[in-house]
Amino acid sequence: MSRPARLVGAGPDAKQPLRVLHVMRAPVGGLFRHVLDLSRAQIADGHSVGVIADSLTGGARAELELARLAEDLPLGLLRIPIHRNPHWSDLGNLRRVSGRIDELKPDVVHGHGSKGGFLARAAGRLAKTVHPVLAYTPHGGAIHFARMSLEGIAYRAIERALAPCTDVYLFESQFAAERLRAFAGASRAAGRVVVNGLHESELLPVAPAPDAADFLFIGELRALKGVCTLIEAMQVLQQRLESPPRLVMVGDGALDRELSAEIARRGLSHCISLLGCKPARKAFSLGRILVVPSHAESLPYVVLEAAGARVPIISTNVGGIPEIFGPYAGGLIRPGDVGDLANAMQAAMVAGAEALADDAERLAAFVGRKFLVTNMYDQVISGYRAGRIARESREQFKPERSESASPY
Repeated sequence: MSRPARLVGAGPDAKQPLRVLHVMRAPVGGLFRHVLDLSRAQIADGHSVGVIADSLTGGARAELELARLAEDLPLGLLRIPIHRNPHWSDLGNLRRVSGRIDELKPDVVHGHGSKGGFLARAAGRLAKTVHPVLAYTPHGGAIHFARMSLEGIAYRAIERALAPCTDVYLFESQFAAERLRAFAGASRAAGRVVVNGLHESELLPVAPAPDAADFLFIGELRALKGVCTLIEAMQVLQQRLESPPRLVMVGDGALDRELSAEIARRGLSHCISLLGCKPARKAFSLGRILVVPSHAESLPYVVLEAAGARVPIISTNVGGIPEIFGPYAGGLIRPGDVGDLANAMQAAMVAGAEALADDAERLAAFVGRKFLVTNMYDQVISGYRAGRIARESREQFKPERSESASPY
């Protein structure tokens, strides 16, 4: 008989320590940052935490961060090969993750991203000795696919199949909540929006270096992030202006080589520099204005971090980005529009440093009130308990079982 999770009775404010297992695929980007921040906050508050992550991705930075985290993980770190798209190895991984759940007996299994969410929820249901609360945070993932594309149809079917296995959805943005509801339909699981958060130290300003470029891009070099639109906008500005602006691009990704060739082909090598990966707060000093030309996002950390550091931002109006800007979202631009982006960049160049700094200060004050790691942690723990209550409610509508059976 499976052991029920210990999450009920005392309500969402209960202080009982929990055993939490986080499951994710690639230890990169905002999803990885979210899991690191959440795990450390949970450990600091006395909970026992474990992590399962992909062993194929992440590189040296992930190796270092996970090694540091592993020293403090009471439930340990397990890295296994996890492919991004559906793969024959998923069946073996389901057995490995369900075996890990049986071994560790967590109260909560929290899946992050499409593949992490699949493994957490499906393996959680397959576990034989424990029935943990199953939580899911999409982090974009499946919700970015067009509804009627082949990928969209496949992932929608998967999400609908997993809905009965889900006890609580912890959405990182209101956009993600609405998109998944439209994408996969309604669910009887608990659901709440728990926005990503910053540490107090990330609310300190970062000044541009004396030789900083006019513009800065930070992120993955992939089409979804709008990098091709940004390069086209830079060419438009080169044609318009006697003294074209300089752009520094920090990051790497699938389009690394192609972008280098495209920049050279367009004659922009003298004004666009590709610098590889750097920590965000170190990168902020390399440019005076951050450009976020994304075609799709959920709630990107780079926008939060730049806002906290008082870096002026030009951004597209996609995903949860308007939620970060709040009352200042009126200046966001359309995604994929080269002309709009070039106009916004040119307007920022002539606005003057003082006006840009005033706007950045107001946005930092808004972000500093709403987007904090402490808030994120409290709401996630409360969400776990809401998930347990939602499951209890569903159980009341199931056929009667013998008294010896687990009520969970």
